[in-house]
Amino acid sequence: MTEIFSYTACRQLSQMFFSISFFHGSEYLLAISIHGKSTVTLKSLLVSKHYLLAMLFSLVEYLIEFSLFPGLKEYWWVSNLGLVLVVIGEVIRKMAIITAGRAFTHLIKIYHEEHHKLITHGVYRFVRHPSYCGFFIWSVGTQIMLCNPISTIAFAVVVWHFFANRIPYEEYFLRRFFGSQYEEYARQIPSGVPFVK
Repeated sequence: MTEIFSYTACRQLSQMFFSISFFHGSEYLLAISIHGKSTVTLKSLLVSKHYLLAMLFSLVEYLIEFSLFPGLKEYWWVSNLGLVLVVIGEVIRKMAIITAGRAFTHLIKIYHEEHHKLITHGVYRFVRHPSYCGFFIWSVGTQIMLCNPISTIAFAVVVWHFFANRIPYEEYFLRRFFGSQYEEYARQIPSGVPFVK
């Protein structure tokens, strides 16, 4: 039994650390390739104090549940579903960044710049905020992959709440920049985050 449990922990935790490393590393490299190294800071890694605390909480939950209820981590269909969601979320987010190109930034633009165009093709034909959609799926997927019931719910609620506040703020500026063009686009295309218009 110990061998199975140690294999489980090894596999799930290494998948988690790889997912986090790949997500943030590729995010940073894409930002450099699109915007140039001189304009990219460590903020492009998207790592904040709250994010680190959330990931630490999920790791603590995993280790406690693994030692007290090891069978909880043996639901491989759940863990594999989480892995699939991580990949789907990653693909959607990176497609959003690549499609938007220079129009994509990690910080909300409050001033209209010449290269800032309204992107409505590619993945943006299906959702207005595919990068947020992708991150939402990715973050919740990481916790399903670890079979972390508490963190799965907590991540879903916290990330949803973050985007439910961020999307209206960002769209206020998009409406100012693009006017009726954005209004029409927003009427036809969903935000990509559940229950956020």
